[in-house]
Order: sequence, then structure tokens, then C-alpha cells
Amino acid sequence: MFHHSSKLQYNVRVDKPDPQFAKFLQQAIGGVEGEIRVAMQYFFQAMGARGDDKYRDMLMMTATEELSHIEFLGHAVALNLEGAPLTVQEEAAKDPVVNAIMGGANPRHILSSGLSAMPVNSNGVPFDMSHVYATGNLAADMMANVTAESGGRVLASRLYNMTEDTGMKDMLSFLIARDTMHQQQWLAVIEELGGWEAALPIPNSTPQEHEATEHSYYFLNTSLDEPTPEGRWTSGPSLDGRSEFSKRDKPEPLGQKPSLGKARPHSGTQTEQQK
Repeated sequence: MFHHSSKLQYNVRVDKPDPQFAKFLQQAIGGVEGEIRVAMQYFFQAMGARGDDKYRDMLMMTATEELSHIEFLGHAVALNLEGAPLTVQEEAAKDPVVNAIMGGANPRHILSSGLSAMPVNSNGVPFDMSHVYATGNLAADMMANVTAESGGRVLASRLYNMTEDTGMKDMLSFLIARDTMHQQQWLAVIEELGGWEAALPIPNSTPQEHEATEHSYYFLNTSLDEPTPEGRWTSGPSLDGRSEFSKRDKPEPLGQKPSLGKARPHSGTQTEQQK
């Protein structure tokens, strides 16, 4: 069950409406880095969470907060579209390169949504849920969540740098701050599970006899003309404390040549393939 307040989570103010910026804000709503993605990701992770119920509760609470972000971003899109003078689009059209790249306002904001937000990215492509990751493994989901929040913070930072509107900067500074917290909380779950050493490898419940451990901790250099890039991943103890990192330069293939042999009769292939 969900409850809703008539007020937005954060104040939204647009000093100078900008239909181009409304188009860019759509990425924060329906892009792969956007709020629809994380809201649904946390929601489905919560519904599949097993173990201590506090993790389910935390996921569900954060999913609901992300819905609040969609709401005030949608309001920001509408405010940027309302009353925006046509001269904004006309200025962009004067430079054919800028016009070709930016494309001015999204015409669907006029044709389809009546000057309001849509569940699409900045190119007008609907979010299709293919970037919602919910494995049922708590550690794996937390790592996916850190990645999602990192991408969201990158996007919010770029949007912040793209506008001079003080109201939009204020709203985006709030989103940047919440992305900071969400990164921290997902990493805190990893720490609570015992940190990297206890959580890794994921899933840590897989019996070690199921793993060809001789291949578990070497870095494979597949380049014919570049040396192995030396780093933390090529020497020293592994992060799970189970082994030592090593490296293999220009390794020999371990498998066979992938020849499939002749085609079957009546398989729609050429006669020459069946001989």
C-alpha cells in the first residue's frame, strides 16, 4: 500500500522556462540513468527480498522516494515548457549545427503530452524496463544499485552544469545529494553483510567445489601488442581473501576449434553445406 502527499518532496522553481532543458530533463525521468529505472529496480528487489525484513523495508522506502523524484522532475519539465517563448527555439534554429544536435524542444511535448513530462528519455524513447536488475541476491543487487546511483549522479551533475537557471540548479543539487546518500546506503549494506571479503564472490553460497578455482584469480591479457596493465588486479591478495592475484600474458586457448560439421538434410541449407 502506498500513501501520497499533495506536496512535492522538494521545492521546484523555474526562473526562465526552457523547452530544450525540459527535453534534457526527460533523461533524468525515463533514461537508463533516470528515476523510473531506480524506482522500479528497488521496487522489484524489495518484492523479491528474502532474509532480514529490514532490507526489504529499506528497498521499498527508497523505491517510494524515487517515485517522488519522478513527480517533482515531471513538474520541472512542465514548468520549463509553460510559457516558454518561441524565440528560444528560433535562436537555436539560427545555427544549423546546434539545431541538428539539440533539435530544439521535443515536439511530442506539444503534440502528445500537452506541455508535460512523459515516461521517455531525452530522445523520446520510452523506458522499457530492460535496465531493471533484481536478482534475489542481496549483495549482487546492492552492487547494481551503487552503479545505478552513480550513473544518476553523473547525469544530475551534467544537467546542473548545463543550466544557468538558479531554480533548476537548486533542484538538481538536491538530487545530487540524495544520490550521494543512496550510494552510501547500498554500500553500507555490503559492509553490514561483512564487507567485500565476506560478500565476495557473489553468490558466496556457491560451493567452492563447483568452481574451477585454478582460473579464479588471474588477469588475462588478450592483447597481441600491449603489455599487461599492472594494477591492484594483477598481484597481491584478492579482495575476498581467498587467493592471490596473478596475470597471464598471451595465453594459449584451452578449448577446441568451434566447428559444427555438416548441416542436416531438410534444414533449409545449401546442398554444399550437407556434404
